[in-house]
Amino acid sequence: MRAEANGPQIAGPAAGALPDPCAFVADDVLRYCAPLPGLLVDLGSGPGAVGLALARAAGRAVLLVDPDEKALRQAADRAGQEGLAGRVATVLGRAEALPLRSDTAALVVSRGSIFFWDNPVAGLREVYRVLRVGGKATIGGGLGTEYPEWARLEFGRRRLEGERSRGAESYGEFQRLRHPSTFRAWGQGAGLGSFEVVGDEGRSAEASFAGAGIWLRFTKGCADDR
Repeated sequence: MRAEANGPQIAGPAAGALPDPCAFVADDVLRYCAPLPGLLVDLGSGPGAVGLALARAAGRAVLLVDPDEKALRQAADRAGQEGLAGRVATVLGRAEALPLRSDTAALVVSRGSIFFWDNPVAGLREVYRVLRVGGKATIGGGLGTEYPEWARLEFGRRRLEGERSRGAESYGEFQRLRHPSTFRAWGQGAGLGSFEVVGDEGRSAEASFAGAGIWLRFTKGCADDR
């Protein structure tokens, strides 16, 4: 399990770096999820770009969960350098077996990670388990609704060029994993009951696959609501 494009810049075949999307994603998460008081979790955090942006924007404690110990060390170092050490903690863990007690998290966010989970259905069940009643999850990938349009278009161009260079089979799988029908199948397979799949589906299909965004969002209800 790893996150994709979680970092301060996005390099590509064209010259120049693009703005970091993670602050835009964090703003979206807070705007659309309005999390309850309590623990915020960045699942598949990698070196912590989204989680640190969330800690800054929310002024709250964020737990970074990732199976890569090196990435978590990098995240902890960055938190210290950015004055966030008191708000950011790290723990080794996989989506399919989260090292958290049930009914503890106010929010679980995962950007660019679900595409690499061994079992997305099992991972979503675990996310549901650790959420407290009323807690929310937003799982998927994207750049944030306020990400500059010029950068969004350039990101899409670079992303598609890179994925196509890996061959037709790899590119087809890349598309399949980011298709709304795949997300809906994961949500249904996890038995979530009530969930929504949101994103920029009004754009061309390739733009959506390339990073315009697709997210699965749900709220944990009472025990008998699922």
